[in-house]
Amino acid sequence: LEAIARGVDMFDCVMPSRNGRNGMLFTREGVINIRNRRWASDFSPVDAGSDSSVSRTYSKAYLRHLVISGEMLGAQIAAIHNLSFYLSLVREARQKILDGTFGSWKEETVRRISERA
Repeated sequence: LEAIARGVDMFDCVMPSRNGRNGMLFTREGVINIRNRRWASDFSPVDAGSDSSVSRTYSKAYLRHLVISGEMLGAQIAAIHNLSFYLSLVREARQKILDGTFGSWKEETVRRISERA
């Protein structure tokens, strides 16, 4: 979001897929390390604030099981989730720019999504 604030309008980054392969998931409430034991019995969506296909289809517990088991599907789902998160975030940023509220939205959003869930 800081890059957007500085005028960058094109991104090419491996972070969403690389972090996903390593079990790190970006959510509206902060970063989740899906490998943590606390998610083993959490059957809630990966990101309750998202309408992505991953959040509609898979629970944290199931995704954790796939990642811990070394199933390639886990890495793929996690990468898709992170890419969906980025796409949603950039769409929202675009709308906030058009609304003239980007600055305040950015500060709050960066604070929230930077936390560890």
